Amino acid sequence: MANPGVCHRFLRSGENPGVRATLIVNPYASSVSEERVRDVERRLAAGYELETILTERRGHATELARAADGDAILVFGGDGVANEVLNGVDGSRPVGFLPGGGTSVLARALGFPRDPVAAAERLVQAQPRRISLGRANGRRFAFAAGIGLDSHAVRRVDALGRKGGSRPGDLTFARVIVGIVASNGWRLPDVLTVNGADRAALVVVSNDAVFTYAGSIAMRFCPAARFELGIDYASLAGPGAMRILRGFVRAALGRGIDGLRGGAGGHDLDRLEVRCDRPSPLQTDGEDLGDVEEVTFECERGAVSVLA
Repeated sequence: MANPGVCHRFLRSGENPGVRATLIVNPYASSVSEERVRDVERRLAAGYELETILTERRGHATELARAADGDAILVFGGDGVANEVLNGVDGSRPVGFLPGGGTSVLARALGFPRDPVAAAERLVQAQPRRISLGRANGRRFAFAAGIGLDSHAVRRVDALGRKGGSRPGDLTFARVIVGIVASNGWRLPDVLTVNGADRAALVVVSNDAVFTYAGSIAMRFCPAARFELGIDYASLAGPGAMRILRGFVRAALGRGIDGLRGGAGGHDLDRLEVRCDRPSPLQTDGEDLGDVEEVTFECERGAVSVLA
């Protein structure tokens, strides 16, 4: 999509203006095109007076969210730009999310269809819903964070590059995960200490039951997690290839992984501390935050209002 950073207003039809909203768009997201932005604007014009702004670089959406005018902030892009916006808002205005990425976990977990135009039509009728957010070493996340197998996979997939702005899909992630397990002799070592006591090879943290999607299948590693509650976590100690496979099957069936041998977990927590034997990748909402030696996960209860 051309001309990132271009800003323009799109007024709703009729005599009375709608709610004033800033629409922040990632023009490089996989499902975003100029034509789709115009279609989304036309649907949103039924309820909003829009100012559309395109992001130009990583982190730009956080700056735009902090500076945004109006009564609401709307986001069209993937989970990365959604995360950036949530790290720039103060919770005083509702935020709405339109799916524009390859997976768009947050928008789908909030009940919106994958088609952004259909989601825009629903967003016009949506009502504010107060939810909690997670934090990982101070960085907010909307739905998921992790350290271990998932964060290593995110890093390796990112290293493959993005064709046309799109991250490789589910099959690539599956191949990468198999490669990581194979490179460790088909058994992941316990390199993490949870809350100063339990050893684990991996830790996943959820702010909602849906951690991610594999195609149309919601993966629920912590099925009791809810947006309105504290954070949940699940960990696995010394998992071999078959136990990892069973964990993915259980997650796809909505049964979680803390019931596996070597599994542990917690529900509706305010704080969780993980220490690493060696620097390890940390991911939040599918974005690599770099290596850490320790991470504090926290819940920011009632942090924002989302439109759902």
